[in-house]
Amino acid sequence: MNKVVFITGASSGFGQSCASHLSDLGYRVYGSSRKAKAPSKDSPSRFPILLPMDVGEDVSVRTAVDYILEREGRLDVVVNNAGVGLAGSIEDTSIEEAEALFATNFFGVHRVCRAVLPVMRRQNDGCIVNISSLGGRVTIPFQGFYSASKYAVEALSEALRMETAPFGIRVVMIEPGDFKTGFTAARSFAAQSASNPAYKERCRRAITVMEHDEHGGADPTELSRLLARVIEFDSPRLRYTAGTRTQRLAVGLKRILPAGLIEKALKAYYKIG
Repeated sequence: MNKVVFITGASSGFGQSCASHLSDLGYRVYGSSRKAKAPSKDSPSRFPILLPMDVGEDVSVRTAVDYILEREGRLDVVVNNAGVGLAGSIEDTSIEEAEALFATNFFGVHRVCRAVLPVMRRQNDGCIVNISSLGGRVTIPFQGFYSASKYAVEALSEALRMETAPFGIRVVMIEPGDFKTGFTAARSFAAQSASNPAYKERCRRAITVMEHDEHGGADPTELSRLLARVIEFDSPRLRYTAGTRTQRLAVGLKRILPAGLIEKALKAYYKIG
């Protein structure tokens, strides 16, 4: 259990839970957060160690990865967990708001992968776990850009898995449904979503359903235990889902039911029909 693990977005929610759980199991865990303070040379080596890092900045990511390599000499597992939420209709969401979301949820994943892949190729070993979402398989109304960013992570992960397989690198996605984390309170809203009467009421109803599901969701330790199993597999699957049975069933039904029926069911569920 002395593998070196790096988890982005580890100051709260999934990331914090996973960092604590893996550290308790004996892994040497480094997490990152934009608000963390740089550890001093006198800092005790208690794990997990939280490093300051912004997935939106090349230098910041490179500095964090270099710090880990200087201390450990290797990097076995990377968990791309950092992410943000954005609610609002497509029409109400500005280009700037959408770009800011993708800067973290998609390009942040890409940036971290680019920083760690040369290390893993030299090792001829490594595991990259991208935290996607069931919302990256079944689109959520009034969270269209969030779903789009996770769909993009799905595509990136599929390609990356094929490209890096010859180097002993395993690429995996974990797709959570609704869990009880700080994600609900941290979700941002498109600026125009509060004022555009064309969508305001339907958006409010949809978000109310989402928040109810999130508040009643599972404890993030469930995902932590799943991650601990996945990173020990020699040949892990591409996807692992986590969430309620109903949410996971929706992903399977989307593959076999007519698109119109799925759309009707989603509109009814989120009370926007």
